[in-house]
Order: sequence, then structure tokens, then C-alpha cells
Amino acid sequence: MSSSLRTEPRRRWSPRRWSLRARLLVGQLLLLATVVVGIGAATVFALQQFLVHQLDTELVIAQNHSVGGAGGGPSLGVPYDGVRLPPPDAPPGPGPDFLDRRGIQPDAIGAAVDHGTVTAAGKIGSDGTESALSDAARRQLATVVADGKPRSLSIDGQGHYRVIADPTWRGTTVVTALPLASVDATLTWVVGILLAAIATAVLIAITAGIWLIRRALLPLDRVAATASQVADLQLDRGEVTLPVRVSIDADPRTEVGQLGAAVNRMLEHIAGALSARHDSETRVRQFLADASHELRTPLAAIRGYTELAQRDRSEPPGEIDALSRVDAAAHRMSALVEDMFLLARLDSGRPLEHEPVDLSRLTIDAVSDAHIAGPDHRWDLDLPDEPVLITGDAVRLHQVLGNLLANARTHTGPGTVVTVSLERDGSGAQWRVRDNGPGIPAALQPAIFERFTRGDSSRSRRAGSTGLGLAIADAVIKAHGGELAVTSVPGDTVFTIRLPGESPYVQGA
Repeated sequence: MSSSLRTEPRRRWSPRRWSLRARLLVGQLLLLATVVVGIGAATVFALQQFLVHQLDTELVIAQNHSVGGAGGGPSLGVPYDGVRLPPPDAPPGPGPDFLDRRGIQPDAIGAAVDHGTVTAAGKIGSDGTESALSDAARRQLATVVADGKPRSLSIDGQGHYRVIADPTWRGTTVVTALPLASVDATLTWVVGILLAAIATAVLIAITAGIWLIRRALLPLDRVAATASQVADLQLDRGEVTLPVRVSIDADPRTEVGQLGAAVNRMLEHIAGALSARHDSETRVRQFLADASHELRTPLAAIRGYTELAQRDRSEPPGEIDALSRVDAAAHRMSALVEDMFLLARLDSGRPLEHEPVDLSRLTIDAVSDAHIAGPDHRWDLDLPDEPVLITGDAVRLHQVLGNLLANARTHTGPGTVVTVSLERDGSGAQWRVRDNGPGIPAALQPAIFERFTRGDSSRSRRAGSTGLGLAIADAVIKAHGGELAVTSVPGDTVFTIRLPGESPYVQGA
């Protein structure tokens, strides 16, 4: 048999492979058995010491009778009336004469030892008659030390005894022994009772332990069932919902309650992450669809005018006009690609410039450019007396304000008043671009900063708009650690930009 086959049964019965219920139950039983066995052993030991002490007291009394009967002095014991004397006509026994005195218990053994030699030894029966001892037993009694201290001795052919030896005035040694049979029987009876009590306690502990452990671990079963349901869900694609949660009926301060609450929080986070992933995938698909739509028109124009120029080479003016249209479409497509590239850089966390920016000067320049581009609008400035300085990327911030002003010019009619204000906001700054135009539709406002969002459903490309201006503005402001918000009602539309003085998001290039 190979070593792998020999070790397989060991692994199968290894505690590491047991269930948690089995481990708890076995641990409880081992602890209970250890405590009960310890208490039982201490009880038996204490009872044994008590019974032996009682027997030693009787042994000392019997020894005093024996020593007095052997001529060693007066008897100090109390007569023992429970022992019948031998019949008057009974022949003398093999034991010493003091065995015939009162106070000697049945099955007691007595011996007289003179200079290491047993001169007389015998055992008294329950009827008062004496019986002889074997030579091996006589030799054992001859070796007992005469110091007056009781000790245990297994006497050949007789059993377990407590023995005591004392010298007499005549120079002989008197040995008296009382049987330990009653002590052993009592201890055996007590041990039997303890074993029965231990078995009963173990059976009760097993029954109650199974019920308590099953009840205590029931929430864990619900956690496992919930985890199994989640594992069976399709989480790799599409919109995913996690309708299952752990039903918690345990105290949240307990370990089981904390586990259930932790699993529910984990499921909440997973559901949020899956929802965010689905939203991100949806935005990516929408972005790709919008980008494809935006690129399809200039590409179709380039392809059509190129075919026109190749088909009719006899008319140079038509070719020139076609090439100019191709150039315009290429410029539009290049602007779209640049905007998408900028958004990709901002999404990936690419660093912007980190340098002092004079927002007052930047605001004046942007409003001047807007005034030239939209002379039919009224452009107002509201600047503080002192220059407002922050740290950031001047080019991108100019692009943000330019996009907002371009939107105000594009989506409002002639004569609209556009007011650009700048003020300090703690260590940072706050921009506001306000116009009194028709406003932004309420249904469009939640998605105003999303990519390719336009206010008209016909996807007008007036003034070369790509639908990415506000998305770029929002991404740039967030990259500076700021915030871009909008409020709009008919006659009052306000874009508010808050910029910190020193943003942790803007890193040196």
C-alpha cells in the first residue's frame, strides 16, 4: 500500500476537515468530560482518603488491644462488641492469643514477630475461628517496620490490607492488619455512580449542544444560502441587480450579527460597483455611437467631394471648391479628435500644468474674444479691484471660459446680455457666467455635462460644435479640484465655477 493511501484515512478524519458544528460539539464534550472527570477523580480521591483514615483509626484501636493482649501494656481501645468470641470449647488457633480478645474485627490478621521470625500468625473469621497464613504471608508480615504507622500491604492469599506494627515491653513485635475490602467496595460503587452520571451528562450535553449549536449557527446558514444565490447570478454582463440580502435576526453586537451585517454591506458595495460598471459601459457605448455619428458626416463629405474632384477634372474651380470643403471637414474632424483626446487624457488622470494663473487677465481676454465673435450680444464684466491669482493650467482654464461663452453666444439670440463675474472665494476663486436667454430645458439639465449632449434633437452642428464643450469644461474643472454647476430658468441661466487656490489634482507636467 502506498503512502498516499495510508495517509488518506488520516486526512479524512482530521479535525481540519470537520464542520464548524462538529468542532464546537466535540470541543464542548471534551471540556465537559474533562471537568466532570476531574471532579469525579477529586471526589474519589477525597473519599478514599476519608475511608482509609477511618480504617486507620480502627486499626490503631485494634493494635492497642493486640499490644495489650500480648503483654505490651494496657489496652487503650474501646471493646468492640460486634465480634463474636470463639466457642468455649474451641481449640486454640494458629494465631497469637490477642486475636481472641474483644475489639478485633472479622477478617483481621494478627502476628507476633520475635527477632524477625514470626512465632504466631493467623486470621480471624467472621465466626470467631482462626485460620493459618501461608509462609509467604508470614514472611511479608515479618518485614513490616515497627514504627506504629499504618501502611497498605497486599498479603499473599488474603488480599489488600492496612498493616501496623508496634514493639512490646517484652521485645517482640505485634502486627495487626485490617482488610481494605470495604473501602474498595465503597470506592467501586462510587466510581460506578460517577460513570453513570458522566454518561448521562454527556448524553444530555450532546442533545442540548446539537440544538443550541444548530440554533446559534442558523444565521450562518442564511449567509451561506445568500452567498450561493449571488454566486449563481450572471454578473459578467448587462445590468445586474442583487435582490438577495442576508436576513439578520441576531444581535449586531454578536459575531454572527456582525458577519451578516458585513455581508449585506459587501453586497451593497458590489451592487453599487456593478451598477457603476453598467453605467460606464452604457456611457462608453453611447460615446462610441455618438463619436461614430460625429465622424460619419465629415468622412462622408471628404469621400464625396474627393470623388467629385476625381470625376470632373475639366473644371478646376469645382475641384478647388471640393478641396475647400474637404479641408473644412478635415478641420472639423481634427477638432473632434482633439476634443476626444483631451477628454481621454483627463479621464486617465494625466497631469495638467501647475503654474500661477491671473484669472482677472484671463477673464478679460476670453470676454474680448467672445465680443469679437458675437457682436450682436451684450458682454458685461464684473471683476474685483485686485487681481485674482490661483495655481493651475491657464490654457485649459481659458478653454473652459471660452466654451461657456461660446455656448451663451450660440444658444441665445441677438441682444442677449451675458455677464461674466469673478470674485474671491476664500483662498480660491469663483466664476459666474450669466445670461438672460431662453434657458436650458429642465429635462436636459441633469445630463448637460455629459458628452455629445446638445439642446436640439437634430444634432445641429452650427458654428462647428462637437457637443463636447461642456464635458471638457467639467473635466478640466474637476482636474483642478473644483466644481462646475448650472442653474437655469427662462430668462436666467448661470454657470458657476469654483476653483481652489491650491488643488491637489493639478500636478506638474
